[in-house]
Amino acid sequence: MEPLSHRGLPRLSWIDTLYSNFSYGTDEYDGEGNEEQKGPPEGSETMPYIDESPTMSPQLSARSQGGGDGVSPTPPEGLAPGVEAGKGLEMRKLVLSGFLASEEIYINQLEALLLPMKPLKATATTSQPVLTIQQIETIFYKIQDIYEIHKEFYDNLCPKVQQWDSQVTMGHLFQKLASQLGVYKAFVDNYKVALETAEKCSQSNNQFQKISEELKVKGPKDSKDSHTSVTMEALLYKPIDRVTRSTLVLHDLLKHTPVDHPDYPLLQDALRISQNFLSSINEDIDPRRTAVTTPKGETRQLVKDGFLVEVSESSRKLRHVFLFTDVLLCAKLKKTSAGKHQQYDCKWYIPLADLVFPSPEESEASPQVHPFPDHELEDMKMKISALKSEIQKEKANKGQSRAIERLKKKMFENEFLLLLNSPTIPFRIHNRNGKSYLFLLSSDYERSEWREAIQKLQKKDLQAFVLSSVELQVLTGSCFKLRTVHNIPVTSNKDDDESPGLYGFLHVIVHSAKGFKQSANLYCTLEVDSFGYFVSKAKTRVFRDTAEPKWDEEFEIELEGSQSLRILCYEKCYDKTKVNKDNNEIVDKIMGKGQIQLDPQTVETKNWHTDVIEMNGIKVEFSMKFTSRDMSLKRTPSKKQTGVFGVKISVVTKRERSKVPYIVRQCVEEVEKRGIEEVGIYRISGVATDIQALKAVFDANNKDILLMLSDMDINAIAGTLKLYFRELPEPLLTDRLYPAFMEGIALSDPAAKENCMMHLLRSLPDPNLITFLFLLEHVAEKEPINKMSLHNLATVFGPTLLRPSEVESKAHVTSAADIWSHDVMAQVQVLLYYLQHPPISFAELKRNTLYFSTDV
Repeated sequence: MEPLSHRGLPRLSWIDTLYSNFSYGTDEYDGEGNEEQKGPPEGSETMPYIDESPTMSPQLSARSQGGGDGVSPTPPEGLAPGVEAGKGLEMRKLVLSGFLASEEIYINQLEALLLPMKPLKATATTSQPVLTIQQIETIFYKIQDIYEIHKEFYDNLCPKVQQWDSQVTMGHLFQKLASQLGVYKAFVDNYKVALETAEKCSQSNNQFQKISEELKVKGPKDSKDSHTSVTMEALLYKPIDRVTRSTLVLHDLLKHTPVDHPDYPLLQDALRISQNFLSSINEDIDPRRTAVTTPKGETRQLVKDGFLVEVSESSRKLRHVFLFTDVLLCAKLKKTSAGKHQQYDCKWYIPLADLVFPSPEESEASPQVHPFPDHELEDMKMKISALKSEIQKEKANKGQSRAIERLKKKMFENEFLLLLNSPTIPFRIHNRNGKSYLFLLSSDYERSEWREAIQKLQKKDLQAFVLSSVELQVLTGSCFKLRTVHNIPVTSNKDDDESPGLYGFLHVIVHSAKGFKQSANLYCTLEVDSFGYFVSKAKTRVFRDTAEPKWDEEFEIELEGSQSLRILCYEKCYDKTKVNKDNNEIVDKIMGKGQIQLDPQTVETKNWHTDVIEMNGIKVEFSMKFTSRDMSLKRTPSKKQTGVFGVKISVVTKRERSKVPYIVRQCVEEVEKRGIEEVGIYRISGVATDIQALKAVFDANNKDILLMLSDMDINAIAGTLKLYFRELPEPLLTDRLYPAFMEGIALSDPAAKENCMMHLLRSLPDPNLITFLFLLEHVAEKEPINKMSLHNLATVFGPTLLRPSEVESKAHVTSAADIWSHDVMAQVQVLLYYLQHPPISFAELKRNTLYFSTDV
């Protein structure tokens, strides 16, 4: 193999041809090249451009001879014209087999590149180093990360191809691979300086020159050649070459994948990410060269960027935050007139050498930021869903594009407000020479990501500095080209063909975890995305003093357009001095975190799907299955009428000779005794196995009920109460009165509404009415302490108490796929009406009615 020029690839004319053949969006990224290409041609520009040419793929070339036209990422009607389903699936296997073979070669090349790195590092600390640590880190920058990503991908894909059948799915593997392309961006940004450093070291050190001129690459398993010799320069080009190859293979796979195959949407998503990546790399690179140099003359690279909510002057502002290798810069997008290039305006920056994270006890209390009322946040969600439905109707009726754009604008405004006003988790950073800054995040996972990325960079030898106005202008000017996050994370920015996410209930069992170095008090939390941001949905119990916790706890998590599940593993802190002044909560240590895509085809099965998520050397085993919203809306009467779950409330109260069912009284009593002051009571998911155990003892009227209740986690008891009402064969407020409640809440005249709603309440059968009043009095009692606003409680209990049984629901529930449908929100509004009402003027009724008799 010939030695390569260190001066990179020119912009090739066939890139333009590519975009004339392909009709996808080019405003984000793109992909990967052929194994045979030897590297960048001589005499070319300093910065490598990524090969986007479809002609580089052997599979594409073969097809082009027959078809003639370019490759489409969305083949019409399931498969490309003339491709039979069986033949298409066979072609999928051929494409994958070829790609797997080239992936093996690529991994061997990365291994060969990494082989000299360890001995070089070992000598760096001796009296006679071959290279300095700085030189080694520059030359081998991100190679280890790239190797690990592809090794994991290869190890997961290989058995799928070897045990091939028509139903095999591997789209999630390509989607995960595409989601990790940020590592390649960092590699490309460093590519020029890596080559220059390697060349300088070769010229000044004979030992390194010998190493770099003859690296040994293992041949494929079935190859006669055990090793081939390759230069370091040639191998450093391989990652750049590789990105294009993956993108081209995705084209081929989509061409031969039926539209209804579970892999199809995942491969589409992976292709979109890969294309966006390539086009962002291949856009005009000049600013990348001139704007990103540190005061020491080294390359300043963008490591991470994203949108965060900053608390500034006691109000919330959406900022785009950029983390470079030596500085954190907070910017906002300038308003520009039509036709002008968008630019960022720097609000502040902190050199990483001066950046510190104040410990919880050191941080001063936050500036007063008034939290957005819960009911207003829920109203925004309702508006967003209603606008989404209107947009879909307009599109289905081929409505005017102007009307659709107007609706989209309204939807964006509501989503933007929701994104701005929903975060509550504080993330404070401090400039040791100046002021503190406070961000509010929706997710502990996100806070941990930013903190870890900054702390990793701070391990290097960083120097404090002050940027001149010109330097700051140049750096801020580079942000627009360098950014990896282009759009505010709202659903109105998504393409029409992107997955809408899952609506319904995700059942997750967190089994166990391994890989801890020492015993600790450990627990996990689960986060899912909703309306563009992540929220915490469940938490396991703390497993004390162990290195191998076994929780085996099941949770039911409500999904609202969710696409990802995150698991975070914490060590519980019992030191009360470590309280965060921003939210008055003790700070626990994150031991590890991981994320998986919620692939509808994998989760939407009746069987449990078991998986392992790896995080910082820790492995957490979990299982999950999904129940769609239309399935979860069903009320199924119990076949066993001797129990209480799924049995009419009138039957249970008559049997018990009581006005309020025993299960309701006991659960309420226990919650009031030790749970009414728990933050988020009724909102935090209880362990499903505990809830099922309680359900069984109540159904059997077991004499140990009270003992079991006193030992049980309070969230499980709250969950049992919710489950009881959800499983009633008809809602507490009855099927008969449901339409009238819906009409009554829609009345605009307050007097008419009050008259109607009170009349309806009096119309309920006695057991239903007294139980409803009993519950109302309970849930609204300690709102300031448990932070369960009336609106939160209405959201939790509204659909549970009003949602009609299946026969009725067919007539009333307009969109089972969307929790924030009009009917569900109307159910919430009905309960909220009664919760907000001053003690309902039924004092006489309450005085004259026994809540329950002593005979159970």
